[in-house]
Amino acid sequence: MLSLCLAVRNEENNLHYPLDSSYDLVDEIIIIDGASTDSTVKIAKSYGGKVKVFREKHETMFHINKQKALDKASGDWILQLDADEELTSALKEEIKAVIGMDRKQLESYENSLVEKKLFLRHQRLVSEKTGSEDIGQGDYVAFYVPRLNFFLGRFLRYGGVYPDGAIRLVKKGQARFPCRDIHEVMAVDGRVGWLQNPLYHYDSPTFKRYLERNRRYVALMVKEMEKKAVTKTPANFIDYCLIKPLGWFFLTQLRHKGILDGWRGVVFSFYSALRFPKAYLAYLKKK
Repeated sequence: MLSLCLAVRNEENNLHYPLDSSYDLVDEIIIIDGASTDSTVKIAKSYGGKVKVFREKHETMFHINKQKALDKASGDWILQLDADEELTSALKEEIKAVIGMDRKQLESYENSLVEKKLFLRHQRLVSEKTGSEDIGQGDYVAFYVPRLNFFLGRFLRYGGVYPDGAIRLVKKGQARFPCRDIHEVMAVDGRVGWLQNPLYHYDSPTFKRYLERNRRYVALMVKEMEKKAVTKTPANFIDYCLIKPLGWFFLTQLRHKGILDGWRGVVFSFYSALRFPKAYLAYLKKK
């Protein structure tokens, strides 16, 4: 049995992505709604019998409601998606195949992944950034899924954006959200592998949506600076307002070939680089 878990809030414009693309794949759909004020709940219930909606309070630490969804799922395997993520047909077939494999078959499958080196490199970077260790040993009980991010009408493949992996398929009771940090990955009791077919992630279909997300990242960076007590010195001003943004822009455009995504890749790198001076200048205003 396969369960789909979603934690949502005011997602009336996006909810169709996971529901339409996975409805015929899963056996049940668990939705934790964080006090939506739009038509999210009404839309979710319109999908019928597979859908179970639970109303909860809005949690700033969104992983809390994600964990509530996992706790309520009854499937042997759980597909955990965000409201703006869509399964491709190839990924659906891969999920069906993987959850039916035994340990030996999974070992062989993981060793045959075409982009295995890229995936493992990304996984190491995620572990270093979050301070987690999610490779694990023993049986495969969770899987990263690569994501293609939609930006102003195109899925980005370069600039360090891909594979943007996230753990999306887990065995019931073998993975959880620690709910300590906004950047955390799932804690897994076992081995973590990869699927090779990507999710479509409609995170920035419009520039307005991208700027909203960018502002949230900047706010998080400011909080991290406060937590680390970053000194307000001329050296750090130069670092955050000149060195880091220039370094990031040229790293993503040249080394990670962001230029191959066309003008969208250039715009994405430019505004991503701007988060460094924006965050530091906001931090300077803090007393």
